[in-house]
Amino acid sequence: MIPLRDSTRSLSKPIVVYVIIAVCVAAFLYTQSLGEGAVERFYLTYGAIPAVVTAGAWPEAGAGLITSMFLHGSWLHLGGNMLYLWVFGDNIEDVMGHGRFVVFYLLTGVVAALAHILVQPSSAVPLVGASGAIAGVLGAYLVLYPRARIQSLLILGWFWRVAELPALLVLGVWFLLEFAQATLSLGAGPVASIAFWAHVGGFATGAVLIRLFTVGRSTSRVH
Repeated sequence: MIPLRDSTRSLSKPIVVYVIIAVCVAAFLYTQSLGEGAVERFYLTYGAIPAVVTAGAWPEAGAGLITSMFLHGSWLHLGGNMLYLWVFGDNIEDVMGHGRFVVFYLLTGVVAALAHILVQPSSAVPLVGASGAIAGVLGAYLVLYPRARIQSLLILGWFWRVAELPALLVLGVWFLLEFAQATLSLGAGPVASIAFWAHVGGFATGAVLIRLFTVGRSTSRVH
């Protein structure tokens, strides 16, 4: 299921979402302009490396936890993440306000990275991508708007169609698949190429923190 749009109305412009998308696209285009060796050094410098974090190599480790969530490894990686942020992020920014959303996004991204590092503490492979932070947005959305309708592209082999599905189904299935793959990846060790535990950790963090970040603000929206 690929989400295309949702039915939850936003009352303000998602300025922070726009900025995040612009920064992620600009960062990716910059990496594409580098040579192969330079790209690798760039990711090693600005990605979140579990072995560096667990070794306590601060402030480099702390900076990497932040900068890593604005980097991506491919057009597909970038496009998928930005699509999910575009569909769901505007509503969460709208209900929190711009300032709180910045803190929420960065916090869930950092916790997501730490969840991955907890599972692979000695890995020297840099973690890059906004998936963990965006998973936090998805967790928050599911808590607030489980009955919202999500227009989704369903692909089953050669068969595809567009259908409106409840957010509970779309995001619930997404989380269960991520959790299942995260569990299976435990036996893969450092060779696992996707940080599934970062997705699980980010989603759970967003779901838990959303009420705290919306204290004093109305969460009712037209579905």
